[in-house]
Amino acid sequence: MSNNEKNKSGFVALIGRPNVGKSTLMNYLVGQKVAITSNKPQTTRNKISGIYTTSSMQVIFVDTPGIFKPHGELDDYMDKASLSSLNDVDLILFMVEPEKMGKGDEYIVNLLQQVKVPAFLLINKVDQVNPNDLLGIIDEYRQLNLFKEFLPISATQGIGISDLNQVLYDYLPEGPAYYDSEQITDRPEYFMVSELIREQLLNLTAEEVPHAAAVWVEQMNQYENNKLQIEATIYVEKSGQKGIIIGKGGKMLKQIGINSRKQIEDLLGEKVNLHLWVKVQRNWRSDPRFLKQIGYNKKDLS
Repeated sequence: MSNNEKNKSGFVALIGRPNVGKSTLMNYLVGQKVAITSNKPQTTRNKISGIYTTSSMQVIFVDTPGIFKPHGELDDYMDKASLSSLNDVDLILFMVEPEKMGKGDEYIVNLLQQVKVPAFLLINKVDQVNPNDLLGIIDEYRQLNLFKEFLPISATQGIGISDLNQVLYDYLPEGPAYYDSEQITDRPEYFMVSELIREQLLNLTAEEVPHAAAVWVEQMNQYENNKLQIEATIYVEKSGQKGIIIGKGGKMLKQIGINSRKQIEDLLGEKVNLHLWVKVQRNWRSDPRFLKQIGYNKKDLS
């Protein structure tokens, strides 16, 4: 950082419909996986902060669950997580697909009109769209008089990221770095581990299982033969789902374990023994006590 360059820092909410690419962008910026990605909706359930540090700024990204109208206890939790984060940040990045505004986008726009924080429109996946179509999309959003800037990007290709960095630097307040420059997330490691296991569940099992599955790391502080022992439980709502996750002769659970272990070892930088169990917890998504027990605590969001 040059002598006359000011250091900037602040909190930035990353919002948008499920699957628009928020986690992919955060992982790209931070340069390492801090949020799980999947092509299934509602992959992100908790607020996850990715910490992005350059020589002249530190951005703490709050990756909110994709905002949508709530239907049950878990959905309600996720919506509260999204809304509470909007009023507690310095800037808001609203990410959309490169297409006309849909009902889900309108719902978020209505929420943004109630928030006083400066908002920016990120149009993701621009590598997949004709530049002329892009102008029409920007025009539609420009008429709302809601956004300070319009930024076409590609979170997978890195297109438009330098422009995004410049905008963040221009609009963030002056301030110190809140975290060490090596730190990339404020989440404890056991949470990251449970998310990596859940990512493999999302990737490997059929459509009906993922939303009904939660992962809780029971313990990860003991060593045997120089390997960290991790014990985790996968909770599902029905015995049929348990059967799918275990698979014929335990084959599916073994594959989930193998894939998860590789990711966990990359994250932690050490050898791991991963022990997985599958338990049925009926209607857990509508049970506030159980949600709290496995780490979805509404009190954290008020």
